[in-house]
Amino acid sequence: MGIFNSQHSFNEKEAIRIIEEKAIDLSDKSNLDKLFEKIGDSRIVMLGEASHGTHEYYTWRSYITKKLISEKNFNFIAVEGDWPDCYNINKFIKGQCAPGTQIRDILKNFDRWPTWMWANWEIAALSEWLFTYNEKRHKKVGFYGLDVYSLWESLEAIRRYLEQHEPESLKKATETFRCFEPYKGDETSYAYATRIVPELCEEKVLELLQEIQRRLPQYQLKEENIFSAEQNAVIAVNAEKYYRAMIRSNEDSWNIRDSHMQETLERLLNFHGPDSKAIVWAHNTHVGDASATDMADEGTYNIGELARKAFPGETFLVGFGSYGGSVIAGNSWGAKMQQMIVPDGRKGSWEYLLHASGKNNKLLLMEDLRTTLFAEKRIDHRAIGVVYRPEYERYGNYVPSVLPARYDAFIHIDKTRALHPLHINPNIQTVPETYPFGV
Repeated sequence: MGIFNSQHSFNEKEAIRIIEEKAIDLSDKSNLDKLFEKIGDSRIVMLGEASHGTHEYYTWRSYITKKLISEKNFNFIAVEGDWPDCYNINKFIKGQCAPGTQIRDILKNFDRWPTWMWANWEIAALSEWLFTYNEKRHKKVGFYGLDVYSLWESLEAIRRYLEQHEPESLKKATETFRCFEPYKGDETSYAYATRIVPELCEEKVLELLQEIQRRLPQYQLKEENIFSAEQNAVIAVNAEKYYRAMIRSNEDSWNIRDSHMQETLERLLNFHGPDSKAIVWAHNTHVGDASATDMADEGTYNIGELARKAFPGETFLVGFGSYGGSVIAGNSWGAKMQQMIVPDGRKGSWEYLLHASGKNNKLLLMEDLRTTLFAEKRIDHRAIGVVYRPEYERYGNYVPSVLPARYDAFIHIDKTRALHPLHINPNIQTVPETYPFGV
């Protein structure tokens, strides 16, 4: 329930006064010292965003990420993106691509809608920094995708790997490919087919994963390309499960997806060793602990909640939001991307209260709010998806949340701008004037 649906009164003036008292001014990114102090020795730092199309969320997260890597020895970044595509960024920043390869050559191949989410100039700038950083180090920082969507891409990656390294296992893989072949990369067609045959290709992908895992003892397990082959098989299993659930229940498919993200995060931490440390980039709806929101009423959970349970005291969750500005989004699934105006935060919302306490950017450390009137009250908190219709904001786009329980810290950027997609122009040669944005 939202702030105005509660049976208990909420003192808005007192809420604004508390924010004024507790907020740390962020006129400059260098004022984030208190955040890094609170992060301390955390093993996992999750950096959220209120949309997938906002410039400042990417550049401020880039700034924090660089500091965590260079000053706190974090080992890798794991993002809400597909494993095969993000693994190509991983190879680029580790210097494993052909000489002369540019990051735009890698990013232009991100062709799953919404393309702008990772194929943007903000990620290009961070990738170039990571490439330069890694050049000087033996243990190189990695970049990986946590998501589950890439069923066909992962199957194709497995095929290529086995053809080159394990041709004797290719027969098992080929049987799996044939099972999915009639659907030709159409996840929806496959999902509907499972209504007739519920376990259509489930057995085939499980057999494929078992075959790859059976041969793992023969491999040198520290080789990342071998880890990637197994990860693609794990994705095939979980993606098949996700697409089967997709037509039955939004809650089940959501939980399968975030469970896969958590499984992938743990696999990456194990791969990088007992002292490894991870930075996660994902939407607030994944990063902010779902148990502190109305998502819990529907039985859904997310990677923020799962990580806190799996790594208690070692997980630090940072949310991001803004009062207004512009964003890149589509008005329906698969629609052409466009720049949209983000309306000012609606009255009574978290964004409204933050703006009313001063039009400056600000940091809130949530432990400072846990003994205040914010401690148990669900307050509407904006969440913009890749599909966005600003004119309908009064009816949705807000997640009632107990903010001090949902995050460990929150960064408010009062006015934000749309990010800079790579795919707007066919030749993707137009570089934004301020590139690389000071990151």
